[in-house]
Amino acid sequence: MTNAPITLFAALLGCLAAVHAGYVPDDCMHCICVVETGCRMPDPLCHMDVGSLSCGPFQMKRNYWLDARLKGGSLMNDWQTCSASWTCSEQAVNGYMERYAVQSRLGHSPTCEDFSRIHNGGPNGFKSPLTLGYWALVKKCLTGGPELNKVDLGQLTKNHTKLG
Repeated sequence: MTNAPITLFAALLGCLAAVHAGYVPDDCMHCICVVETGCRMPDPLCHMDVGSLSCGPFQMKRNYWLDARLKGGSLMNDWQTCSASWTCSEQAVNGYMERYAVQSRLGHSPTCEDFSRIHNGGPNGFKSPLTLGYWALVKKCLTGGPELNKVDLGQLTKNHTKLG
């Protein structure tokens, strides 16, 4: 009896994981989403935040989406349409991070702290003290175990800077 079926299954599983895997680790992506919206698709999709609209589960601004397209592809060719799609929203976050959360800018391999602070504070958010409160919320989500989704969303009004 050969192990060919098992080997084939393992190879397929590896391919699927490679295709699905994004630049931002899943747990980090999820916790950024939790902090932004409780990881729910907002209704209405967009709301005014620091002088401009933020849309979708990651509260993406138009300029964030434009920057994300440089590494993330066309992203549905429309910021609000992309924001209304879970898949496109995640691709946009990954594209933005592939542009800004890179070793050559950070001086080290990117961490979830870097991803979180850049998501919240723009390209240089990783070094801004204004993004530390946001990172604390993401970190709380990451270390929450079974309480993962019970981040104190009331803190968002105090810690949500969205500089970028």
